[in-house]
Amino acid sequence: MMAGGARVRFAEVLQEVSRPEPVDPNQKYRLLGVRWYGKGLFAKAEISGAHIKARTLYRVEPGDFIYNRLFAWKGSFGLAGTDSSTTYVSNEFPCFKIATDRLMPDYLRWFCSQEMFWSMVTAISTGSSRQSRLRLKEERFLKMELPLPPLTEQKLVSDRLTRVERGVNIATSLSEQWNEDQTDLLLSLVSGICKDAPRSSLAEVAPIIRRKAEIEKDSEYPELGIRSFGKGTFHKPAIKGSELGSKRLYRIEPGDLLFSNVFAWEGAIAIAQPEDKNRFGSHRFITCLPDQSKALAEYLRTWFLSAEGMAEIRAASPGAAGRNKTLNLKKLQTIQVPIPDMPKQRRFADVFARVQAARKLNQQTADELEATMPAALEQAFGGSL
Repeated sequence: MMAGGARVRFAEVLQEVSRPEPVDPNQKYRLLGVRWYGKGLFAKAEISGAHIKARTLYRVEPGDFIYNRLFAWKGSFGLAGTDSSTTYVSNEFPCFKIATDRLMPDYLRWFCSQEMFWSMVTAISTGSSRQSRLRLKEERFLKMELPLPPLTEQKLVSDRLTRVERGVNIATSLSEQWNEDQTDLLLSLVSGICKDAPRSSLAEVAPIIRRKAEIEKDSEYPELGIRSFGKGTFHKPAIKGSELGSKRLYRIEPGDLLFSNVFAWEGAIAIAQPEDKNRFGSHRFITCLPDQSKALAEYLRTWFLSAEGMAEIRAASPGAAGRNKTLNLKKLQTIQVPIPDMPKQRRFADVFARVQAARKLNQQTADELEATMPAALEQAFGGSL
């Protein structure tokens, strides 16, 4: 089903509302944010007015349509639900009342969840930098148009998309639960084989190795990233040598045990995969090369992600929070790691390999699921923008 009907400007079906309230240092406020990519609103932690720099906040009411001026180009639009009473936003989050006699809130939500719509938003946003200055002003937003079929057709479109969303969410939840179960299995196996095992410092079994790249201005250097929570590596775009400035890069080889010294404290620990060959990391990526006669990368990576291993990593990461909790290289190398005998480690590595192979298939399914909603949206609104 494709949404049709006459096109109207947002200004015809939305009315901007402002409910300013001065910030009281003795009151607590529940602030709202708007996720990217059409993922809707979320409530931040309650905060005391004494810790809020702004002098004024803006009260939100259920049913409000809200967007983030700074990140509208990333699909930062959402609807305030019934649980949004006594919540607030800053002045960077315009709020609108919907003319529900003409426009269904869910239909509006779905329409603003399209990648093509975000591209149009990007084109009319103003500023020089996407990261900090690209804003969607209200007057420009309200001049944008949407197709407005009868309410009955809007409901059919919304219901269909909601059913697709529900199915995707269920399948995604099952996929995530499977991943968690496999992680628990690996951690349980590591706990079993490392019990009463002799210990060695990481420096003895997997010393730090640096393969400094000789930078050539006309060459490109594809970078590697490490996801937090033990979720592996990912590929960053290549960067030209002429754009690196004083930044140093180090070559990463498959089989390396990798730590992000900025986010190791939240599980940014991984093994470089075969597909990561010829990629590079900055000095913030710590590369350790396991001595195969003493310890296997599969075992070390999983032990460091265990409760005991993470406690050691956090103890070696002094600082208050976030980017201030930097993993100290000397402390990392002195961590005493339990080292089971090699037959036990090899059996564990075999299980690890089977789990990783199954995870790749699971990730392919997850990628297909992720493409389901954009495809459904294109079918529902195709040709209408």
